[in-house]
Amino acid sequence: MTYLETVNWMFSQLPMYQKQGQTAFKKDLTNTINVARHLKNPQHKFKSIHVAGTNGKGSSSHMLASILQEAGYKVGLYTSPHLKDFRERIKINGKVVGKPFVIDFIKRNKTFLDANKLSFFEMTVGMAFDYFAKQKVDIAVIEVGLGGRLDSTNIITPEVSLITNIGFDHVQFLGNTLPLIASEKAGIIKPNIPVVISETQPETQSVFTAFAEKNNSPIHFADQIENEALATDLKGSYQSKNVKGVIQTIKQLQQKGFVITDQNIKTGLLNTVKNTDLKGRWQTLGTNPKVICDTAHNKEGLTIAMQQLLQENFQQLHIVFGVVNDKDVVSILPLLPKKATYYFCKPNVPRGLDQNILSTLFQDNGFSGNSYASVNEAYKMALKAASVDDVIYIGGSTFVVAEVV
Repeated sequence: MTYLETVNWMFSQLPMYQKQGQTAFKKDLTNTINVARHLKNPQHKFKSIHVAGTNGKGSSSHMLASILQEAGYKVGLYTSPHLKDFRERIKINGKVVGKPFVIDFIKRNKTFLDANKLSFFEMTVGMAFDYFAKQKVDIAVIEVGLGGRLDSTNIITPEVSLITNIGFDHVQFLGNTLPLIASEKAGIIKPNIPVVISETQPETQSVFTAFAEKNNSPIHFADQIENEALATDLKGSYQSKNVKGVIQTIKQLQQKGFVITDQNIKTGLLNTVKNTDLKGRWQTLGTNPKVICDTAHNKEGLTIAMQQLLQENFQQLHIVFGVVNDKDVVSILPLLPKKATYYFCKPNVPRGLDQNILSTLFQDNGFSGNSYASVNEAYKMALKAASVDDVIYIGGSTFVVAEVV
């Protein structure tokens, strides 16, 4: 198979949460344990950091990788979802995995993958761990896909675990209260392994403390610890919370013998985009008019993104907006500005919510705008309508952003 045929097979043959939603969610780690055993347990052959959370886990993972790269380490980075190309999920020192490796991995293991009916995510985790082991990385930053306890990545024993924050996302899998969701995320806390919590939240603090005590794991609430406020090249006011968790995680690594200087931390934070090629986090796509895209897609993420958007200088605000069909749209409506022209669109994935349904929901609640068959058409119409002093915001879903970056 060619690279394209290989990736298409992975996408189409097997359940994939990003495309299919609930049917892709597994209730145990049996498949992941089996594929790891089949691959001779590559996860035991490199050191790692495990990163979970509702918002900020992707940004935090990239910042950690950047700092470790600045310190001279060979750093694996596993994240999800991708925006443009599947290979964005698996990187070493900012470079995506080569197409030949992806093709060869599927070719070598296809009989096993078929026989065991592995999900897209399970096989991708196996591929990433196999790649990092074969490439002999010094350390890998591993981002949880969904939840924590039952996530396919949760077969590693990391040097340190980081949990960024807890919000209402994927409630159909993780529970409909913050303590329930925190319990799932806390599933990455391992016996005697330190855990860092980026953000203290009254509803979840006791959950994390209890899990840490049960596992004899030192726990550090990063926002309660005095550290120098450092800047990052990742734009977005919400990054200040992520930075605190990242710095505290690095401090745990230093205590374990990793040689990372204060300068490495500062430079790493300022060169995150350059070192890791991260896209879609409060990214400016154009000026005159200013165009901003952001992957915030749940209540907590959108609250902060909208607060920042309204601090921008503009004559008129244009918002290109689309969501997936399991999104509780009504719950996010109060977060969005009514004084804006909306361009409703459907992201080009099977789970994309029809733009006309989205438009009706918004218009019934006092918003104004038109619907468009595609993200690109909506973006084009926003560019056409906007003057040089306006601002265009593109978001609502990772998949909407993926089509414009």
